[in-house]
Amino acid sequence: MKYFSETDIQQLQHIYKINLINSCSGYKSANLLGSISEDGIENVAVFSSVTHIGSSPAMLGFFLRPTTVMRNTYENLKATGVYTINHIHNSILSDAHHTSAKYDREISEFDVTRLQPEYKPNFKAPFVKNTPIQLAMAYVEEYDIKANNTILVIGKIVGLYVNDYLIEKDGFINLSKAEVAAINGLDGYAIPESRTRFGYQRPKILEHDS
Repeated sequence: MKYFSETDIQQLQHIYKINLINSCSGYKSANLLGSISEDGIENVAVFSSVTHIGSSPAMLGFFLRPTTVMRNTYENLKATGVYTINHIHNSILSDAHHTSAKYDREISEFDVTRLQPEYKPNFKAPFVKNTPIQLAMAYVEEYDIKANNTILVIGKIVGLYVNDYLIEKDGFINLSKAEVAAINGLDGYAIPESRTRFGYQRPKILEHDS
């Protein structure tokens, strides 16, 4: 097994280092975040950092790298207060990944890919059409992470759209039925297959000698 010390990691070539560290944490969610500027320019961008914060209230978070460079998604959601989260699935992988390219804010990624915007009643931000799970999000708060100048953005789910056939009797959303993708590192995509569910676990009752 190859070992990397902290010093080794610091001295690695840049691309090798970011590939290594981005992939060592394991598979991550693959989502497209949709937003719109105050002057009506749509934006959609791939994120691999969306994470569950809590169920009651229903909240999700995602991480942003330093805002010292252009971050259209962040600027839009701060200006409008809303954004969408859309699950990436097998048939849109290439176009979804292309949204990671850094376009000027005047150019919508919807115009340079085959992805299409979709609007729901009474919600300003665009969803990605034909994605199997779509979430309408409202900005709540953010936290600055001083160690590396990143931002954790917290949002609440104000609307949830799920294809009917994905929801099981107990509310579990079976992502594998929709061929929803996961991201390995920065650019490796996988389509996970659901093998089994083990259910809620309770402590075992241990038998003690009398």
